[in-house]
Amino acid sequence: MLSRRLLLAAAFAGVLAAPALAQSPAATGKLPVVASFSILGDFVREVGGDRVAVTTIVGPNGDAHVYQPTPADAKAMAAAKVVVVNGLGFEGWMDRLVKASGSKAAVVVATKGITPRTGFEDEDDKAKKKHGAKDAHDHGAIDPHAWQSIANAKVYVANIRDGLTAADPAGKDAYAANAAAYTAKLDALEGEVKAAIGRIPAEQRRIITTHDAFGYFGEAYGLTLISPEGVSTESEASAKDVARIIRQIKAQKIPAVFIENVSDPRLIERIAKETGAKIGGELYSDALSDDKGQASTYIGMMNSNVRALSAALSS
Repeated sequence: MLSRRLLLAAAFAGVLAAPALAQSPAATGKLPVVASFSILGDFVREVGGDRVAVTTIVGPNGDAHVYQPTPADAKAMAAAKVVVVNGLGFEGWMDRLVKASGSKAAVVVATKGITPRTGFEDEDDKAKKKHGAKDAHDHGAIDPHAWQSIANAKVYVANIRDGLTAADPAGKDAYAANAAAYTAKLDALEGEVKAAIGRIPAEQRRIITTHDAFGYFGEAYGLTLISPEGVSTESEASAKDVARIIRQIKAQKIPAVFIENVSDPRLIERIAKETGAKIGGELYSDALSDDKGQASTYIGMMNSNVRALSAALSS
């Protein structure tokens, strides 16, 4: 009798599960892909088009530096055929998530082939290493925010194209065409960004942001960027660092400080109050906005950031 009830329960559970299964990527014929954070998710959608079903782990306005994976993330990882990550130590939680999920998906490192910015250890980092401590989110001396250079974004796109093609050879032509079309848009965007930054007086191209997420942008387009925190939002600015930056703003007459969409604004607000520098607006650093925002895509994000920088620094 008990066995009969168990069999009926199992059959009933199978019936309940059937509609959900019908909506799965496998059932729709789409390649199930997991992207670690929202900017990568946008790149995958652009390259994959209607051949892929994309799940993003860290969504809009989310902070990947301090993210804690959920059981739903592990389930998505287990079902994926391809996982796209930034690399360069950005997703300190990814190895744990892959292990917990038992995922057998191919991992595409979007920064493959990019030469990273290095040399970002501060005194706190050195002290931690001296005492043998290492944080799960520690990037070491590497800056992982390579997508802030549009030239690097094109490398991301090429790596994603190759990764999707390897997992889905039948889609090779579609992925190649999508990647080429999107790269052409990035070429146009790069020209627009260079022109916009070029119109800002050279002596005005200095800003303060919460954490060091815009180094690649600064190097590519000629801005000097200073941040009280390190390359991770998990780093805390020391009183000494904040005092140094306040002195620097006053001495160099740095015109504007900027809030980031993934960071607590209070530190920047304090610095602005103590120096008289204006808050130039919000910059999108490690995440896109939601669909209602002006930075819901990578191209939208870069345009939004350039508009904010131009408005604050050109006056």
